[in-house]
Amino acid sequence: SCCIIEVMGRAAGWIAAGTVLAKEQEDDPPHIILLPEIPFNETKFLVKAMDTVTKNGYCIVVVGEGLKDTEGNEIGADKTKLDAFGHPVLAGAAERLAEIVEPALNLKTRTVKLGYAQRAAAHYASQTDVDEAFACGEAAVRAAIEGQSGFMVKLVRESDKPYKWTTGLQPLEDIANQEALIPRDWINEDGWLPNEKFEKYARPLIQGELHLPTRGGLPAFARLNKVAVEKVLPPIEP
Repeated sequence: SCCIIEVMGRAAGWIAAGTVLAKEQEDDPPHIILLPEIPFNETKFLVKAMDTVTKNGYCIVVVGEGLKDTEGNEIGADKTKLDAFGHPVLAGAAERLAEIVEPALNLKTRTVKLGYAQRAAAHYASQTDVDEAFACGEAAVRAAIEGQSGFMVKLVRESDKPYKWTTGLQPLEDIANQEALIPRDWINEDGWLPNEKFEKYARPLIQGELHLPTRGGLPAFARLNKVAVEKVLPPIEP
C-alpha cells in the first residue's frame, strides 16, 4: 500500500522536509519526501515507490503542495482559482500522485491532506518554537514603541551547538512575495530526502516539550477581553 501526505509549501519545502526528523532508522517512514525545490520525475518516482513497497511492504510519501514537474508546472495547481499574489491555488498534489501510483503500480493508495491541522495543532509545538514566538512578539512591540515601521521580526541563529539565537529586523520589501528555498546541498543527491545538513539546522527547533493546560480533558484556551487600543491613524480610503 501507499500513503501520500500533503503538507503546505508552494515553492519551499521546509514543512515537508521537517518530517525527515521522525526517521530513527533508514527504513522508517517517511520513505520519500517530494520537495518543490526538486523537479518531479514521474518515472523515477514510480521506481522508488515500488522498490520501497517491495522492501518494506508499504510506502509513506510526504509531498509539498507546490511540487513541480520537470517543466516547472505545479502538479496540484487549480489554474481557475488565484490567490492574493496571482498564483494558482494549490489543491491536489497528493490526489495527482495517487492517480499516478494506483494504476501504474496496482497499489492501494490513500491520500491525507492535513489542512487546518498543520496550522492549528499547537499542542505539537516545541518549547523552542514557543519561546521564539514569544520573543518575536516582544521584539515587534519594542520596535513599534520605538517608532520603527516597515519591518518584520526575524530570528538570527548564532550557533547550532549549543543552539543560540536572537531577534532582528528585516525590511518588508525583502520578504514579501520572496522565496527562501532549501539549499540544494541540504538534500540528498537523489532528491528523495533531506540530508544531515538539513537535520543539523532543523533538529534544534523541535527541542523541549510543551505542557498545555487542560480543563475537563480538553485544551483550556485563553479568552481575551478584546480591549482595543485608541485609533491613531485615519481611515483607509479605497
